[in-house]
Amino acid sequence: MDEERAKLYAHGGGGLKKFLWNSDAGTCLGRTGMSWLKIGIFYLIFYACLAGFFAIIMAIFYQTLDVNHLPKYTPGGGGSILKNPAMGFRPLPRAENVESTLIWYKNGDSADIKHWVDSLNEFIKPYEGTSDVISGQHVTDCSEDKLPAEGEVCRFQDTWLTGKCQKAESWGYNRESPCILLKLNKMINWVPDVYTSVEELPKEMPDTLKEHIQKRTTENQGKVPKMIWVSCKGENPADEEYVGPIVYSPWQGFPAYYFPYMHTPGYLSPIVAVQFEQPQSNVLINIECRAWAKNIVHDRGNRLGLVHFELLKD
Repeated sequence: MDEERAKLYAHGGGGLKKFLWNSDAGTCLGRTGMSWLKIGIFYLIFYACLAGFFAIIMAIFYQTLDVNHLPKYTPGGGGSILKNPAMGFRPLPRAENVESTLIWYKNGDSADIKHWVDSLNEFIKPYEGTSDVISGQHVTDCSEDKLPAEGEVCRFQDTWLTGKCQKAESWGYNRESPCILLKLNKMINWVPDVYTSVEELPKEMPDTLKEHIQKRTTENQGKVPKMIWVSCKGENPADEEYVGPIVYSPWQGFPAYYFPYMHTPGYLSPIVAVQFEQPQSNVLINIECRAWAKNIVHDRGNRLGLVHFELLKD
């Protein structure tokens, strides 16, 4: 029995070896070289035609899309489940720490601060030298009394930022006063419900912001400026002790006339530059910035209406 089994295995092994390469017939896996060449050319042409057909269908599909058409469901009363804006910040951490919110740099180390400065320089490019016409749309100077007409967008320029929050100042990273740029995420047709009187200001709003609004109201002949106000502070009592003085520019908030965003070409989101003048060195500082309006809800869990980041200066 064992001899018969050995013969069977030997016969089977030889058959497999002959299938892989048959020297008598000159075949590999049952096919000659010419046969493999023909079938290779066939599948090459087949898949090339398939890819070309797919590309043509996609091109025809994209021709039917209207990129200027607003979606049916929008945040501004258009049935969208998105009702509350979120905030974003720049500079972002390095690519290898994309999920991090830590801004960590070594003071006086030009090579280390290069990433943060380059990130801000790249972000601010669209705001540099704003022309009168961008993508065929007219850019106009806006104010509370001069709102943009249909098809117009409000101007915002990098030169409006003050202090060390400028490209020429390396955004303060070479002078121990780092700057963070804040912006609201774009939400089509969303209109802020701004505060119209000092009495409407919520109890949880920081006192420093309330005092600032009161001062601006007095300067504005008793009318509260139509703004989405912004406040930044240390997230915890210890953080507040280490964060130091904070300066905002060009305003401590986003003017309401920049909203709603209507997918108009050339639109640039307003930004708020936050300069931390003297943050404590060698201490990790948790910072939270909030946007304030009647229809902005603050939710730390879902990061709605606020943004969190950490600052560490060695």
